[in-house]
This record gives sequence, structure tokens and C-alpha cells, in this order.
Amino acid sequence: MEEREKEQVLNTDADGVSGDLQGLANASSATGSEPQDQRGPFLTKPDDLVLLVTGGGKRHLLRLQSGRLFHSNLGKVQHDELIGLPYGTTVYSHLGHAMLLLEPSLDDRITRIKRNTQIIFPKDAAMIVRRLSLRAGSRVIEAGTGSGGLTIALAWSVAPSGCVFSYEVRDDHYRVAQANLEKMGLLSYVELRNASILDGFDQSNVDALVLDLRTPWLFLEQAREALRPGGFFAALVPTTNQVSELLKGLESSAFADISVEEVLVRSYKPVPDRLRPDESMVGHTVFLTSARPIVDAEQPGRWLSESRKRYQARKIMEERIAEEEAKRETLSGGLNTGRPRLP
Repeated sequence: MEEREKEQVLNTDADGVSGDLQGLANASSATGSEPQDQRGPFLTKPDDLVLLVTGGGKRHLLRLQSGRLFHSNLGKVQHDELIGLPYGTTVYSHLGHAMLLLEPSLDDRITRIKRNTQIIFPKDAAMIVRRLSLRAGSRVIEAGTGSGGLTIALAWSVAPSGCVFSYEVRDDHYRVAQANLEKMGLLSYVELRNASILDGFDQSNVDALVLDLRTPWLFLEQAREALRPGGFFAALVPTTNQVSELLKGLESSAFADISVEEVLVRSYKPVPDRLRPDESMVGHTVFLTSARPIVDAEQPGRWLSESRKRYQARKIMEERIAEEEAKRETLSGGLNTGRPRLP
């Protein structure tokens, strides 16, 4: 009895699936089109940015255009041969060398742009996006743009409904960044400004703001005016003395939740039988200082870190001890009132 019931259920399910498939086929016939391929969105199409990886690990970033030709030391590949292929396909140059067709990652987009300045490393860009708490729809200000490496990461994070307002005072840097963002297909999410920030920003109540400048502590008031209360602030500097100046400025400008971080990433050789670190690694690049603007007119210092409070208390105590010693010295007339030296 149980076997017959199971068989009946299976037959019913099979009939249901067959009916569903037949319904899809009928719908396709009615519309004059085939059922949509589930891999459709993952097929390359004209104007896509794609990555070709060679056997030696070299990576080539290119935008697919019908009729164009890709040249390398391993041979030529027609763009038309790449259009319509699924990502992950192995293709061959006219010399027979294999290349892997992939969708470019954010790392590829950041590191393979034209540059006339030092660009941000992907490891730092990821931490900046995290510290600024960016998501789709966020409004974020960046100063300065440089070659646009960090701008790419910011735009990638806030798309499709957010916006990056990026300021660059140098005209040559501005033009390079504009070309890079256009090549990466992200310019529509960025408002580039070829302007100084000495007089402040044109935006207000933005969600986040990042300063990639040599002296960010000089622009903290402008940053406060542009940020919404409790918004997210970050600044990038390469040396510890710059961090110290920035920390002093943040404390005197009513910022709280202050942190200083350095991001180090060590890669490993992906060999299962002899897994070990690479011989080289990207070490120090920048110090990332993040903070939040607060509204506390009475006592903004109450929100400093506990380590900062302990240091302040110790400095106050040292000053009081020094004052007491100076008073005793004055009252004694400069005489040595200490204990006599032991024989």
C-alpha cells in the first residue's frame, strides 16, 4: 500500500513539473522567444569591462567593443570572439596561448587605472568603506581625488542610488580621475569638483567624509559643517607625526569615537601540500584615522577613549607634582631640604 502511495505521489509531481515546463514552453511560443537562460546575466556583452588572465598570471583589463582587437605578447584576440561568452571561459589567442575570461573584481578596477599619483591600496580601501559605513544610497564627500583609486571604491559602495562628491584642486589630477571613472563605468555615481576646499564644501548633511590630504587637521571645521551630526569621518596620512597632529585637531573640534588603524595583509601561496606565506607582502601604506562629529557643548572630552583619559589624568598629576615641588623650592629659598646623604 505504501509503495503504491509513493508511486502515485511521484507520478503526480512529475505531471506537475511537466505541466509547468509545458506552460513555460507555451508562453515562450506565444511571445516568440526562448525561455531565458539562467546564465544570461553572466554572459559578456558589448561595452562590458572584462579581464583576461594569462598563464603567467598577468592581468589585462579591457572594454569590449565590436570590431576591436586585443594585442599582447601572447598574440591577438578579437573582441567579437569574447562577446557572448560566459565568464570563466578559456579563450585562445591567434598564436594558441590560453587566456581566462573573467569579470574584473574591485581590486582589478582600483589597481589597473592610469595614475599620476600614488593610489590607495585595495586593503585600505576596504577598511575605509567599512569605517565610513557606506552602503547603497549613501552620500559621501572625498578630498582630494588624485587618480581616482579611492573614488572607484566609494562609488562602487554607494551605487546605484548614492553619490560621491569628490574634490581635487589640481587640474591634471582631475582630468585623469575623470577618465579613469568613465572607463570603469562609475562616473555617473560621482560628482567631480575641480576646486579647493579652503572655503568649505558645497554639500551639507552628508553621511560620510574622507580626507586624503597631507594636512587634514586644517580642514576639520569644513568637515564638521558638511557632515550630518554623528556622521562618519576618516582621514589618511602616511606618518605618525601627521596622525598626532590630526588627533589633537579632532579632540579640539568635538569629534569622538576616535580610532587609528594600520592595515597589513599577508598572502599565502595557494599550494595545498606546502601552504606557506609569500616571500613579500604589502606592509605599511597609510594610517587610517576615523572619528564621529558630536554635539556636546558642555563636556565633549567625556567621549574620549579610556586610554586618552588615563593619559590626561597622568599628565595633570605630573603637572601638580611639578607645581608643588616648585613651591617648596621657593619657600626653602633654594636650600636643599632633602634628607642628608648617608655615609
